[in-house]
Amino acid sequence: MDVILDNAGLIATGFVHTVLLFLICGVASLLLGTLLAAMRVGPVAVLRRTVAVYVTVLRNTPLILIFIFFRFAGPRIGISFTWVDIVWGDIRMTTYFAAGVVSLTLYTSAFVCEALRSGINAVPLGQAEAARAIGLPFVGTMTQVVLPQAIRAALPPTASVQIAMLKNTTVLGVYGVLEAFYRMRLLLNDNATEKYWIFATFAVVFVLLVEVVSFAAVRLERQWRVAR
Repeated sequence: MDVILDNAGLIATGFVHTVLLFLICGVASLLLGTLLAAMRVGPVAVLRRTVAVYVTVLRNTPLILIFIFFRFAGPRIGISFTWVDIVWGDIRMTTYFAAGVVSLTLYTSAFVCEALRSGINAVPLGQAEAARAIGLPFVGTMTQVVLPQAIRAALPPTASVQIAMLKNTTVLGVYGVLEAFYRMRLLLNDNATEKYWIFATFAVVFVLLVEVVSFAAVRLERQWRVAR
């Protein structure tokens, strides 16, 4: 237990990086996933097929491979994040962090797209037809009629995708992103005899973070259910 107390600051810093990754990638993946879902069901065939290929490729590619691409292969073809250098105390958002954000956002957005597409398919077709009948264009139909209803229907699977993304942040620690898993590896390397305390501490904190996200999703779902 002493190793946890003695390194509480390092552990806290690791989880701050994890939460930052979750918040940044969560917002970015929701925005990108919503755009992709609208394109996936839109009237332009080229966009529909392009998004279908994107979703298929990203969903079937392990996250670690996407991160390795942006971390190692990307700079060789001009995709570099060396311009990212934000340091605030112990918080470091640099090249590794930026590569992790891009990788996790692109990966998660494919799942968000499919979750929202299921919500769009749950909206009665008559809603979109009525919107078009009164002269709304496709963008107006999506933003004012379909998506507000689709987001409500897709909230549970979307929340599950975000929870999975929170746990997927641990993948980025393998290649140097200073998040919780990276800190846990360092502690285990130096304190192998205390491994049970270390594992238990990090597991409990992740459970608490997941419960916070789940609680927020449930409260939001209840509010929207009442709003109907």
